[in-house]
Amino acid sequence: MIFDVEKIKARETYNLLIGLVAPRPIALVTSMNEEGRMNAAPFSSYNYLCTDPPIIGMGVMNRPSEHFVPKDTARNIRRTGEFVVNVVTEDIAQQMNICATDFPAEFDELEMAGFTTAPSQVVKVPRIAQAHAALECKEFTTMEIGRSRIVLGRVVSVYIEDKFVDPAGPYVLSEELHAIGRMNGLGAYVKTRDSFLNIPRIPYEEWKKGKR
Repeated sequence: MIFDVEKIKARETYNLLIGLVAPRPIALVTSMNEEGRMNAAPFSSYNYLCTDPPIIGMGVMNRPSEHFVPKDTARNIRRTGEFVVNVVTEDIAQQMNICATDFPAEFDELEMAGFTTAPSQVVKVPRIAQAHAALECKEFTTMEIGRSRIVLGRVVSVYIEDKFVDPAGPYVLSEELHAIGRMNGLGAYVKTRDSFLNIPRIPYEEWKKGKR
């Protein structure tokens, strides 16, 4: 089938893209408004974009409404310039999903999910204590695009529990961390447990000798 994205509905385009651009890492973002009220929400339109400087990118759509109503995460980042990306692993997947619930403004997603927080090293926004790794970020820029925005965050500090780090690199022991990824929009996720393939990159000199 061929879909002309200039003619189909935006929701249909969304359904197709999230089914094909997969698996995607999940950013469980903690942010804070000017009064110090916390917010937690997961986003799977997320990845790292460069390392010098270290920049992550995150797509944040508006709330489903006829009017321009940004989500709390986008509003908080725009006003305070800080946020934390908490890495989602198998053991906190259900709690992450609770944070995706469209609670009224007076509800605390962290409390509803049974999460607690721990102080960050550089930014004022706390990280989630149950997350085994987190990226502290400061807003680099935000681009408004239609009914969405792309938030670029500069990573200013990285937290990882000791047992998930090989200090020789340092390398993240991904085969032990058990992060999960987002698939389509039907509640489907993918595990990384027992699914690692070790496929080393082939140097050109080895390629010329016939290595494949």
